[in-house]
Amino acid sequence: NMSAELGAQTGLIAPDATTAAFLAGAGAPPVDMAPWFTDEGAELTRHRFDASTLEPYVAAPHSPANAHGVSRYAGTPVDVAYIGACTGAKLDDLRAAAQVLRGHKVAPGIRLIVAPASIQDQEQARDEGVLQVLLDAGAELFPTACGACSGYGDPMGDDVTVISTTARNFKGRMGSPSAQVYLGSPYTVAAAALRGFVTDPREVLA
Repeated sequence: NMSAELGAQTGLIAPDATTAAFLAGAGAPPVDMAPWFTDEGAELTRHRFDASTLEPYVAAPHSPANAHGVSRYAGTPVDVAYIGACTGAKLDDLRAAAQVLRGHKVAPGIRLIVAPASIQDQEQARDEGVLQVLLDAGAELFPTACGACSGYGDPMGDDVTVISTTARNFKGRMGSPSAQVYLGSPYTVAAAALRGFVTDPREVLA
């Protein structure tokens, strides 16, 4: 889904056990995944990162490429925190947000909107109690659809500042062209909902 931002027409990733489990859970028939792997002898580049040393990133308006460490934007007030779309509201994302918000309430005047990525994710989150944590914190539950990510359902209004788990923040994508849309992880978006401004989620989770 994000290959276009890298200048590619498509991106191919070898399947793994997680992929197979997802297909099985979705009722897809078993398939031979062997042809989907990289050719033997292909030249590959490997990059290793120590995730514990990396600062959470935020993408500022109006491009996912306009990304910097969260400290650059810390303290920026937000009006809406949006946890939604196929890229940012899967079950693991909802669990992450609940980890930040458990036992807390969103900041006064802040809208926290949650639109799970799928019915399956929503129902599993409900069964685990994750959804209730988000609702208790003050979240508004929206249908499982593209929704505000592509500017419908409840589009963002004029001059609204949003922090979102969605994939893109181009001008006007989530509604009004004057809306300012920041992108962050579910941890970062939940932390912003809790405090009312862009926040390093590690401060909340510590």
